[in-house]
Amino acid sequence: MKPTSASPGARALAASLRELRMTRGKGLRELARMVRILPQLLSAWEKGQRVASPEDVARLLGALQVDDATYDRMMRLARRAKDDNWLDSNPSDLPPALSGIVEYERTATHITMWSLAIVPGLLQSADYARAVLNGGQLSLAQADIHLVTRLARQRILTKPDPVKLTAIVGEAAIRDEIGGEDVMSDQMDHLLGIADFTNVTLRVLPAKIGYHPGLYGPFVLYEFGDLPTIVHLEHSEATAFLHEVDVVGKYRKQAKLLEGKAMTEDATRALLREVAR
Repeated sequence: MKPTSASPGARALAASLRELRMTRGKGLRELARMVRILPQLLSAWEKGQRVASPEDVARLLGALQVDDATYDRMMRLARRAKDDNWLDSNPSDLPPALSGIVEYERTATHITMWSLAIVPGLLQSADYARAVLNGGQLSLAQADIHLVTRLARQRILTKPDPVKLTAIVGEAAIRDEIGGEDVMSDQMDHLLGIADFTNVTLRVLPAKIGYHPGLYGPFVLYEFGDLPTIVHLEHSEATAFLHEVDVVGKYRKQAKLLEGKAMTEDATRALLREVAR
């Protein structure tokens, strides 16, 4: 059954509750019994068919005996779950923001992404991803956790009935050297392989074309069929998820404008082969 809680935060809360229960090794019926609720209600919370209240989330977290940091993150998400839009100002923490992203990627039917200066995470090779993560403000331990999660997320491109992906990448992301010459060469080969997937459209936006809306920053559009589309905006200090119709419409328009200025798929492959040498 599809989730019926449309807000980005509610859908992320559902995914985070399910993930946390499984990580703690608790069965659905076992946890429901511990907090004295029907297993059907807990299942509805985890599937996003109903939204758990902050009080209910607190009871679940107590039963699961989570640490203080996890408790604070989950309660922050629970209190904002019904908000139309969702802003997470702690992007270095895996949950809840990354749990939301993983859930959106898992359930989306079509993803459209734009990145000006960095190859998007779904398209990164392992060495390139490590170079990006190690160059940020994460500890080595945090970087390792993010790396494993990032590479696991890429399975959505190769699973049965894979998601349709449209990726537009700035030429700077292709030519600027991250991690060294060998890492970039390997990354270009990795992109060439992904560009051959029938469910992936990969195109490069040339540099020096003047003003375009993509200069304001990267964004991702997650489309879900019957559920509202979600826009994901990421900054070094915050992550935002929006689903208001007028906002989504503006980013759809931006994506179309960028596609109109981007290289063809054949020209993109030629550029990747050139840089890979």
